[in-house]
Amino acid sequence: MSEDLAEIENWIAGLTARLSDSDRARLGRRLSVDLRHAQAERIASQRNPDGSAFEPRKPQREPLRAQKGRIQRRVKARAMFAKLRRPKYLRAESSASEISVGFEGAAARVAAVHQRGLRDRVSKQPGAPEVDYPRRELLGLTEADRARLMDAILRHLGE
Repeated sequence: MSEDLAEIENWIAGLTARLSDSDRARLGRRLSVDLRHAQAERIASQRNPDGSAFEPRKPQREPLRAQKGRIQRRVKARAMFAKLRRPKYLRAESSASEISVGFEGAAARVAAVHQRGLRDRVSKQPGAPEVDYPRRELLGLTEADRARLMDAILRHLGE
């Protein structure tokens, strides 16, 4: 992925060298927001950057009757990271020289556990069990993202 980024950075540097700082900042803002939208859409579709599906959640059980007896039913599987993909947590930042899309605060910690497939506690409670989380790449560039960035740059230069 770093090779892809280096290639894009070199290509962009040559094209944007003649732009003023304010134009580069405007372009950076547009690119970072477009990239954030693309990442949020991909996270919503539960896909890794390579196109493979996220490993699903483990099946959950909800007690149907917490009194006598052990009647239980399965909980319907929900999409993962529903709130994490919102602009409040998935931040797009830019300046005249760089753009970045990433997570901040506690959301960054949760995202890092899933991005790298680390071991973490299930909750904040002391003594909560630790679980190995499968690798789910939340952030990454796809070929479509690269094409979208290049098209946005060319559109901006054409204006």
